[in-house]
Amino acid sequence: MDNNIVMFLIIGANALVSYKGFNDISFFRKYEFHIGSIRAGEQYRMFTSAFLHADVMHLVFNMLTLYFFAPVVIVYMGMLPFVLIYLASLFCGSLLTLYFHKNDYNYRAIGASGAVTGVLYSSILLRPDMTIGLFFFIGIPAYVFGIGYLLYSIYGMRAKNDNIGHTAHFGGALGGYIITLSRMPEMIYDNTLMVVLLLIPIILLFVLAKLGKI
Repeated sequence: MDNNIVMFLIIGANALVSYKGFNDISFFRKYEFHIGSIRAGEQYRMFTSAFLHADVMHLVFNMLTLYFFAPVVIVYMGMLPFVLIYLASLFCGSLLTLYFHKNDYNYRAIGASGAVTGVLYSSILLRPDMTIGLFFFIGIPAYVFGIGYLLYSIYGMRAKNDNIGHTAHFGGALGGYIITLSRMPEMIYDNTLMVVLLLIPIILLFVLAKLGKI
């Protein structure tokens, strides 16, 4: 069986659930991440919200990112570790979001970005020399994209002008980062610079939170 079939199943699930959410606001509201509802006992939202998206562009961006980076994780670590990283990053993203916004009962968020960022971070650790085609023709190092993505997420958290779960990006990145290094600890010695670089935006988030800037 083609190991990539799991990735395509995940993309399909995201597409189907998101499409339903685009056309059914009651469905969208029932399964989105909502602090008040979660704290009232609807913990399933911490999982289901990761299959909803704000619009088609949000969905396409997340699924394209997954499509480009998931095969690296699958090739180097296998299908089951990929699924573990995806799901663990999803839940880490939701848990960090709940931690940061636990007292904001009106906070809402959606998107697979936490899970996808975990896969992104894992793939960068596995292939630090990898480059990606930004807008399909501008080649940049993958680690620049990954770090820039999290730095933009800090801006998104501060701006609070959309419904995208920017906080989940950090939880997801941390999940993918920790699981990958725990399974392949030799990276800490073989690729120390990249291990440190990828940790910088995560540390920055917690520093800014401690200072009350987020």
